[in-house]
Amino acid sequence: MTFKEIQELLKQINKLELAEFKLKDGNFEMAVRTKHYTSTKGMKTMPVTAAPAYNQNIAPPVVNPASEPVAAQPAMAADAPEEKSDNGNYLEVKSPMVGTFYRASSPDKPPFVKVGDVINEGDVVCIVEAMKLFNEIESELSGKIVKVLVEDAQPIEYDQVLFLVDPNA
Repeated sequence: MTFKEIQELLKQINKLELAEFKLKDGNFEMAVRTKHYTSTKGMKTMPVTAAPAYNQNIAPPVVNPASEPVAAQPAMAADAPEEKSDNGNYLEVKSPMVGTFYRASSPDKPPFVKVGDVINEGDVVCIVEAMKLFNEIESELSGKIVKVLVEDAQPIEYDQVLFLVDPNA
């Protein structure tokens, strides 16, 4: 599927006001959730125009790239943070998708969080860019940021640990 075909498909999905759309064509798999999707816990989609380097006029759904299977994803990893056994009682904030990790909304803005910051459930901790869509990742837990495990503008994978959080701070 070409980029132009994907753009046209996204425009049609947006026009029809669908909540969710899945497509499988050979090895290509795509899942789209629009602003009409009601269960977006842990992830909020930002309009593309808010991104510093990109200004494309396409719909703002969340798209899973072809390299990730779509069928077996009943819940996002960030919905259930797990304890990190080799790092004491720290909790992990994991990536709910494949993409590029950004600590701030633009290069001239401060990072959403840094080591030592206290966060609450629902606070935006970073942005993950996937297929030119910038998705705000919200914390599913409260505590103090102990460690940032990913460098800014680094590619990340689904379920990769992004931050360690001390829930007792």
